[in-house]
Amino acid sequence: MPILPIDSGRYGTKEMKAIFEEEAKLHYELIFEAEVAKAQAKINMIPTTAADDIKNVVLSDKITVQRVKELESVSDHDIAAIVEAISELCLESSKPWIHYGLTSNDVVDSSTSMQMRDVFRIIETKLQQLIKELLAKAKEYQELPAVGRTHGQHASITAFGLKFAIWANELLDDLTRINEGKKRFLLCKTLGVVGTGSLMREKALEVQKIVAKELDLFPTEAATQVIQRERYAEMMFIITLVASTLDKIAIEIRNLQRSEIDEVQESFKKGQMGSSAVPVKRNPIKSERISSLARIIRSNLNVSLENITLWHERDLSNSANERFIIPMASILIDDMIGTMVKIISGLRINTDKILKNIELTNGQIFAEFVLQGLILKGLPRFKAYRSIQSIAFSAAENRKHFYDALIDETEITNNISKEELKVIFNPQTQLSASKNIINNIEDKAIKMNVY
Repeated sequence: MPILPIDSGRYGTKEMKAIFEEEAKLHYELIFEAEVAKAQAKINMIPTTAADDIKNVVLSDKITVQRVKELESVSDHDIAAIVEAISELCLESSKPWIHYGLTSNDVVDSSTSMQMRDVFRIIETKLQQLIKELLAKAKEYQELPAVGRTHGQHASITAFGLKFAIWANELLDDLTRINEGKKRFLLCKTLGVVGTGSLMREKALEVQKIVAKELDLFPTEAATQVIQRERYAEMMFIITLVASTLDKIAIEIRNLQRSEIDEVQESFKKGQMGSSAVPVKRNPIKSERISSLARIIRSNLNVSLENITLWHERDLSNSANERFIIPMASILIDDMIGTMVKIISGLRINTDKILKNIELTNGQIFAEFVLQGLILKGLPRFKAYRSIQSIAFSAAENRKHFYDALIDETEITNNISKEELKVIFNPQTQLSASKNIINNIEDKAIKMNVY
């Protein structure tokens, strides 16, 4: 019976969850055992016949999760049970060479790396898709002036498309972090009980190099019994960065969908209900879901950081929690990226309301540009600042349009003509470098082969 909503199918895609199924995990572990035997035979450490036999047994599909669990119920050791299951089906002459020179965590950590190798392939593909959706919106709305808000207040004019370009840029950097980080956390380890190579001795690093190449991993440079958990913490940190960027996007969409702002809306399909009680509600539930799941992923990062401080050459205090945090983070971030792709691709942009909102402060959003105009005419900055501030505050109290208040002041009109003020108060003229920034980010995406 499903316990968690991941198990019930509420969250997570089939392709991502398949990586963490019991059968898949066992398959990764068995493949690792076979590749180690193959590498050892290649350099004449063990007989080729034994390596071939081990490989044939591993690939035969005769080793089942059920049998491994039966053996584990006796040994109380999951990896020992896998080794025993292989041994049951191998020739007598091959049995001494199964798991030769390895320790359990060579299998556990390397198979986890294999899983995460496949996880990141999925994540990278979906991030590229999301980046393309964001840049499409950026290009479409690069010339649409909109309110730029700081501290929740109207601050200045921005291009509405710039929002999407900034988000795309952050995710492009996350792709870079993933690619750069792989050599540090997608690691293969075959160095035995305390990381010395023990039984494989001077050939241990050679075996590890061969196995890593075959599995599309990177050989660990140094380890104890385990791959150092700083590596996993970095991996979890990158996943958390992606989750937090998605949360940031989701929060902006949620804010812009507020009734009093009404600049965007999540898509609302036919038959969808926003509330069981209020028929008119159209809630941003997909964005809220992303924000909710991001909190879980951020909390998991803290657990990963705690796992760095293991005793001596290792202890088991990381083991149980990693069975939760790594699959959960992977499955949830995949779900979040896929959900955000749907949100952005189906996002409704209320252009009329975006333009209307610019005038909510009766022109005071243009104060920055009026200040610039006075400075360019030679007025000291703070004198001009205080003058504009006084006019603006008075206009707000009297509910007077800022433009009208300015042209009533000779200090302003003696320096800036009405024609110049009209240009300043045209939002279309205040998009500044927005278009260039968007184009630069698009070029960056092209160079990174996102398109």
